[in-house]
Amino acid sequence: MKVLGISGSPSVASKTLMAVQIAVEHAGSYPDVSAEVLNLRDHDVVFSDGRDPAAYEGDTRAVIDRVVAADALIVGTPMYRGGYTGRLKNLFDVLPNDALEGKPVGLVATGGTDHHFLAIEHELKPLVGFFRAYAVPGAVYANNGHFAGGELVDDGIREQLRRLSATVVEFAARMPRELVGTDYPKIPRKSLNDA
Repeated sequence: MKVLGISGSPSVASKTLMAVQIAVEHAGSYPDVSAEVLNLRDHDVVFSDGRDPAAYEGDTRAVIDRVVAADALIVGTPMYRGGYTGRLKNLFDVLPNDALEGKPVGLVATGGTDHHFLAIEHELKPLVGFFRAYAVPGAVYANNGHFAGGELVDDGIREQLRRLSATVVEFAARMPRELVGTDYPKIPRKSLNDA
């Protein structure tokens, strides 16, 4: 099983990346699980322009392929103005519509204070649902008070990240990927030039 952690943070010293790394490290401790982190900050993903996802090349193609190849994901983002980052939004914009179908997704968000907590429910879970993936219960939200000296120091948040990764791994192992509900209408990606 392949578990991919994705950090949508643009920051060099990222609390989100740190939290995702902790969760992914725990997921990788399971037998027969390979786990790695995709830090979007380190990749040159071009801005989505509506083309067929198969037409992207270079770093964008490589990132798409890593997401598609994963059996399960742990996705993290800092919350800005009550929403996830543009970097993460762009990743979801370039993915094929079936890239996450039937996959469990653990959600991690960070913010200065707890006032962005509900963005997980109102922003991230509907996004995951669009892709017909499963947002596993128990998303993790960490605020600045949970970090000190460049480390995640709150044992409660560390335990939540451990439980989140355990849920993602167990869900992926037990849930058949074809159980995704009814089909959505097919939405072709066409430009005006294709008409």
